[in-house]
Amino acid sequence: MANRVYAIDLIGYGYSDKPNPREFEESFYTFETWGEQLNTFCAEVVKSDAFFICNSIGGLVGLQAAVMKPQTCKGIVLLDISLRMLHINKQPWFGRPFIRSFQNLLRNTVIGKLFFNAVATPESVKNILCQCYHDTSAVTDELVQMILQPGLDPGAVDVFLEFICYSGGPLPEDLLPLVKCPVLVAWGEKDPWEPVELGRAYGSFDAVEDFVVLPNVGHCPQDEAPELVNPLVESFVKLHS
Repeated sequence: MANRVYAIDLIGYGYSDKPNPREFEESFYTFETWGEQLNTFCAEVVKSDAFFICNSIGGLVGLQAAVMKPQTCKGIVLLDISLRMLHINKQPWFGRPFIRSFQNLLRNTVIGKLFFNAVATPESVKNILCQCYHDTSAVTDELVQMILQPGLDPGAVDVFLEFICYSGGPLPEDLLPLVKCPVLVAWGEKDPWEPVELGRAYGSFDAVEDFVVLPNVGHCPQDEAPELVNPLVESFVKLHS
């Protein structure tokens, strides 16, 4: 085995604890919280610096952690990082009050829980995955259950609503100029949620060594096409170890 690999569930997700966001005076489910979790995990479990391999919204977490504690991160691989197109700063000024009103409606009325119940079903999860995976044969019943089951835990609905209403915090373009470690960006050519045409802009940041397009791959390339992703990760880690 060439490297130790850890896969962690961010607090609020997967099989990690799901504290009730209403019990905190300030926002709890933020990239600062998750960045601190990642750095603490490296200090207490990994017990060394590490490379962060991040997909989608996890890319923001990896960047945030690297900015908060640069000595912990040896390098970052960003796979189809979330562009955060629903961020408040990416909305027209005249639409922002309506967005806040809709978020309050989801958080504070039964509508939010009804929406969650509609998407927290095997059929809905499979449909969503078939949107983001270009190769839909990778969307197996096992994968659907792996994603759905933690979402049925107590407290999951409150975390879900809190996150979809989180339209503040940093954007990738805010964090990339602050990162001190090398970054590799890879992007699924067929990603329907984060279009590769928009993603190419991140290749121009000083910290980014390369921007790699992954042919015929959707939003989750590490799962859909590990034969493309793993060699990229291995060569990046070897180069900077």
